[in-house]
Amino acid sequence: MDQSLNGIDFQEGAVLLFDKPLDWTSFDLVNKVRWLLCKKLHIKKLKVGHAGTLDPKATGLVIVCTGKATKTIDSLQAEEKEYIATLKLGATTPSYDLEKEEDKTYPTEHITLELVQEKLKTFTGEIDQVPPIFSAIKVDGKRAFEFARKGNDPLLDARKITLYSIEVVRFEMPELVLRINCSKGTYIRSLARDLGESLGSGAYLTGLIRTKSGAKMLENAFTIEKFEKSLALI
Repeated sequence: MDQSLNGIDFQEGAVLLFDKPLDWTSFDLVNKVRWLLCKKLHIKKLKVGHAGTLDPKATGLVIVCTGKATKTIDSLQAEEKEYIATLKLGATTPSYDLEKEEDKTYPTEHITLELVQEKLKTFTGEIDQVPPIFSAIKVDGKRAFEFARKGNDPLLDARKITLYSIEVVRFEMPELVLRINCSKGTYIRSLARDLGESLGSGAYLTGLIRTKSGAKMLENAFTIEKFEKSLALI
């Protein structure tokens, strides 16, 4: 069911669902929504924020809050997330996704569906996860990716996260597709890296879609084009 914009007071506060385009940052999306709303409402300023970052190479659900609804961002961010992740087995990249080229290849002949399912069990529940160096986590006042892009390797501490469930959707070498339900702060790129290592091989993300956040679902989200058209009709 699509969202309706009729009767919404964006300055008072609204919670909007968007399908983030590939290669956009979450801030690109927020900036575009703010610009469209300010233009529509003939105002110069409007508070707009998002409830949970998605990497540029990921697509899917981003919750955008306007006006007083930005006060609910922390509680929205804390909700359980669902992702569909596509991994390539047998290779790695420095960014653990398609942002960087493959740097190493590994054997895969020994990897079976049974082995994948056995190893996935070890990641279910509360685990310690080291974030990717190509991430926005702050190290000595700078973002980790700023160090990584200069060829430095910042030391990042492991963080406690919870993986509630991991289901194999499709396994066809070298591709593995997973449905993952997890807590706030989970890096699916790191899960890909760690799973590759546990399989005695390598792995990185070739696709990531956020499909749910709490009870909010991607199927009810606006594309930015549809939002712009709907906005023009009110």
